[in-house]
Amino acid sequence: VNRKIQKAVFNFYKDVAYSTYTREKKRLQVELLNLQQWVLEEKQRVALVFEGRDAAGKGSTIKRFVENLMPKYLRVVELATPTSVESKRWLHRYEKRLPKPGEIVFFDRSWYNRALIEPTMGYCKKSQYKYFMKKVLDWEEDLIRDGVVLIKFYLSVDKATQLYRFEERITDPLKYWKYSKNDRMVRSKWDIFTKYKEQMFARTSSHMSPWVMVNSNNKLYARLTCMLYAVSHIDYGQAKSFKPLRKETLRQRYSIKVDGVPFSGLNYRQYSVLKQLTS
Repeated sequence: VNRKIQKAVFNFYKDVAYSTYTREKKRLQVELLNLQQWVLEEKQRVALVFEGRDAAGKGSTIKRFVENLMPKYLRVVELATPTSVESKRWLHRYEKRLPKPGEIVFFDRSWYNRALIEPTMGYCKKSQYKYFMKKVLDWEEDLIRDGVVLIKFYLSVDKATQLYRFEERITDPLKYWKYSKNDRMVRSKWDIFTKYKEQMFARTSSHMSPWVMVNSNNKLYARLTCMLYAVSHIDYGQAKSFKPLRKETLRQRYSIKVDGVPFSGLNYRQYSVLKQLTS
């Protein structure tokens, strides 16, 4: 296999307004339901991997994928800390959770913990990291040859946006539990994580199993982008018929009233800050 590095940066929905986001999300969710029907009828196996830093929006993106799908025929996998045995048999831990015929499985973090969080935080041995990096692409390509449809998303968030989301969590009485000391520790190792991230892209991408980079500084944009990529790149019959809303329709700014005072021409972050004041 020619393993020229494949790292697709998939950009389409830029500066999407909330009203447009809601409309396009529904259209994409209808298409995802068509995709799931195909998976079920044709006994296909689909695995969608979501990786990224803390607060990149992995869980919230998966939530929008699944909220109108048939729950009986999907699973969301978000594993806890591995046992000593699981740590030694790393890929086997995930093999047991791969999709069965007629099923879509969403991985909220995945086997790539061994390429990112674990070496960054010193949770695995160097030999375990090296072994994983040597073997994982062969393992994935064997899965694909065996019929598994695999898409690997990496949600990319910058340092300032991550800090903003952490502060949101800390001050929100309904979200405070999402922030942990471990989040702070990983953030302090930002550059180390970046080094391992770039190594992951360089060594675990191929034509058969590429990484799909999605800018997640705007969560609305990231959610739509991941959905669009899935319905555009999985050959389920109707994929070619879906036409996303035109870009010129999407390039809108946000507006809001706070105590009767109108604000317009806002970007997403400005809008979200003001929206909190009205809650």
